[in-house]
Amino acid sequence: MTDTPPIPNNSRPANQRGAARLAAVQALYQMDVGRQTLEDTLAQFSAFHLGREVEGEQYLPADADFFGQIVRGVTKNQLEIDPAIDKALAEDWPIDRIDSTLRAILRAAAFELLRRRDIPARVVITEYVDVARAFFEEDASGMVNAALDSIARTAGVDLEKKS
Repeated sequence: MTDTPPIPNNSRPANQRGAARLAAVQALYQMDVGRQTLEDTLAQFSAFHLGREVEGEQYLPADADFFGQIVRGVTKNQLEIDPAIDKALAEDWPIDRIDSTLRAILRAAAFELLRRRDIPARVVITEYVDVARAFFEEDASGMVNAALDSIARTAGVDLEKKS
């Protein structure tokens, strides 16, 4: 397996926060699979990925501060995030058994749902389901949607709050 962050199958215009979410998923994947440190990953993405072309793929301009908040937040709160994800997944599919990219998507989204209550839960869920669709077929995006909905409900997040 490679430690190069996955690149989505399709690309479409995204807002800077959406691009930051996608980059955060890629950075978390790289940290998980490539065993890179937080600071090395943040430095690499800031210098070489955000808003640049890498290996013929154009990375979208991203909110670099928001990107850093997500990646640092997942790292800092992982002892809270992973059990929340485990609880939301099917009993026979714990977080360490799922695909590394799905794990990165769920960790980033769970961080936002649990720690960024200023962002409407529906926005978070929709954006990360879109990220899942960029990498996977419909089944995976449905699983991401269900897991994030469960995490939000368990955490008492208001799913009706509009942006």
